[in-house]
Amino acid sequence: MKNKKQICPICEKGELKKGKIQETMFGVNLGKFPAQICTKCGESFTDEKTTIAIEKKAKEKGIWGMGKMTKIAKSGNSLAVRIPKKIADYLNLKEGREAFIHPEKHKIIIEPN
Repeated sequence: MKNKKQICPICEKGELKKGKIQETMFGVNLGKFPAQICTKCGESFTDEKTTIAIEKKAKEKGIWGMGKMTKIAKSGNSLAVRIPKKIADYLNLKEGREAFIHPEKHKIIIEPN
């Protein structure tokens, strides 16, 4: 019995094929993992076991749950953003430490010195 083609649920044009994906989270390399990859749009899909392995690797590297929502506040004539403690600790940020801030493709990049 032949395997039925799996069509990509995102683009609905490509076929899903077995392969490996390079997984990163917040710019940190987590490694390569097995996935189903669309031949047309390149979207990838992992099964439950692989998703758990990716989560485990992110936890080992200390970046799981690092993304947080924050509010932009006014401070004098400027705007201020609070950096959540978990992120500050991970980056070893301390009060008074200098950082370079700049825009990049609709994002704000903060680079501690």
